[in-house]
Amino acid sequence: MFRLFKYFKKSDWLFTALLVVVVALQVNLDLMLPDLMGKIVGYIQYNALYEEPLREILRTGGIMMLVVAGGFVCKLFSNLIASHITSKLARTLRSKIFKNVNSFSMEEMEKFSTASLITRTTNDVMQIQQTMMMVLKFGIIAPVMAISAVVRVITSSLELSLATGVAVVALLLIIMTVLLVAAPKFSVMQKKVDRLNGVTRENLTGLRVVRAYNAESYQTEKFRDANEDLTRVNMFVNKVMCIMFPGMNLVMSGLMLTIYWLGASLINAGRLDYSTMAVFSQYSMQILMSFLVLCMLLVIMPRANVSAKRIREVIETQTSIKEGSREEGADGEKGTVEFKSVSFKYPDAEEYVLHDISFKAERGQTVAFIGSTGSGKSTIVNLLPRFYDATEGQVLIDGVDVKEYREKSLNEKLGYVPQKSLLFFGSVKDNVVYGSEDKIDDAKVEEALKVAQADFVFGLPEKTDYHIAQGGKNVSGGQRQRLSIARAIAKNPEIYIFDDSFSALDYKTDSALRAALKEYTREATSIIVAQRIGTIMDADQIIVLEEGRIAGKGTHRELMKDCPLYREIAFSQLSEEELENG
Repeated sequence: MFRLFKYFKKSDWLFTALLVVVVALQVNLDLMLPDLMGKIVGYIQYNALYEEPLREILRTGGIMMLVVAGGFVCKLFSNLIASHITSKLARTLRSKIFKNVNSFSMEEMEKFSTASLITRTTNDVMQIQQTMMMVLKFGIIAPVMAISAVVRVITSSLELSLATGVAVVALLLIIMTVLLVAAPKFSVMQKKVDRLNGVTRENLTGLRVVRAYNAESYQTEKFRDANEDLTRVNMFVNKVMCIMFPGMNLVMSGLMLTIYWLGASLINAGRLDYSTMAVFSQYSMQILMSFLVLCMLLVIMPRANVSAKRIREVIETQTSIKEGSREEGADGEKGTVEFKSVSFKYPDAEEYVLHDISFKAERGQTVAFIGSTGSGKSTIVNLLPRFYDATEGQVLIDGVDVKEYREKSLNEKLGYVPQKSLLFFGSVKDNVVYGSEDKIDDAKVEEALKVAQADFVFGLPEKTDYHIAQGGKNVSGGQRQRLSIARAIAKNPEIYIFDDSFSALDYKTDSALRAALKEYTREATSIIVAQRIGTIMDADQIIVLEEGRIAGKGTHRELMKDCPLYREIAFSQLSEEELENG
């Protein structure tokens, strides 16, 4: 966990130094109390030796009150400083996790599940924050207090010192036994939390499907299994912890009884006075409480170490997609896309999903991909924005390998509309200008909406200020697609990528949208993945895929003549007359 200290800023170290000073002052004040208590007992015991014992008692009591007040102020400031430091550390860790996750390729996203990343950003960071708070509050004060109290105890009485030492050893044995049994379960517990979060997230996102198939009992069973697994581990750890606290109370109570018994014997023998015994009992309790706090830190540290390891895994994971340095494409090249003998397989997979894919799209052309489910259509377009890198071959944009571009420069060239339309919390306008707020004015927003056939927006009371719920839950699937397309249009990129982006549109809207896009994007290159023949009939080049291989390439009419697979797909969707008339 202490490796996370490297994320401390200079100001954090200054606050930590201030905390040490305040804690040192607090320790000194706390250690004064037993001595002052001993003086009061001495005034009472040896009343006759003092001219005005009551005045001395009141004066010493007043000093004690000032010491207590000073200790209270020090504790208040130390808590405030510790809270400030740990809150800033938690903020830094969450920011670093978020920033690094944003740089992840699909390979890293698959390595860490979404549920696990959420758990690491929230629960694990909270665990670190709480543990660090304990370390800063007690990790400094407890050792200093223990050492100082031990020095004072040893000089008081050998017998009582031995009793205190035995109690400390017994306390340590209880704590270490608990740690050895419970610590291995902390890592298991975090994994169980990840699984429970995953099941919960799956159920919430797929709630409509669950209800449609009357699968509530099935999902409930999955949740129950995950919940029971986590509960079993929690109960085991809690049972072990339950043994610890009564054991510690037994040790502390036994020590106090031993001190009083031995103290009484030593007082009767004339080897000890009441004031010394009173001081000793106070110091012995300070020793035990200090060791108790240190032991509690040892108990929570293993769990915090697990959380710290999980956080470091995310922060220190380097994306497999290494950024290039290129800002622009080759001279004279703009809007060109070329695949040269590209083959691809997913990380840790044995089988290739793409085999020797080669094609070229010139500026102003539309290249479409069609094929059965799992033929590799979406995989091809995922290689353009470098969600994955080609395993073999080259992917070129503007005559330059995509691996050579800076990520920002590459993305500036692309307008990407994913298969699953995603809208963000905010207004319609916020979603259309997303990522390009300073470059797109209101007129451009309206134009993009009209080209995307999203005219429904202008019928809304708020128009482009209409509020979009998270994920676009308050608009239909077709409306989400059109708004996603409008976002790409507003960006005005060199290359448009439509990954099955028209599937939720009716045929009339689809036709109108394609006609508008053809006119609007005539200076840009369009890469289309589609399931409908009608969507791609007008494409300059259609590539038919079958099991990751090119089964046909050409225009609609050429493929109808030469490609049996394309004809099969075409006749399964449209009549011969429709195909002929286009």
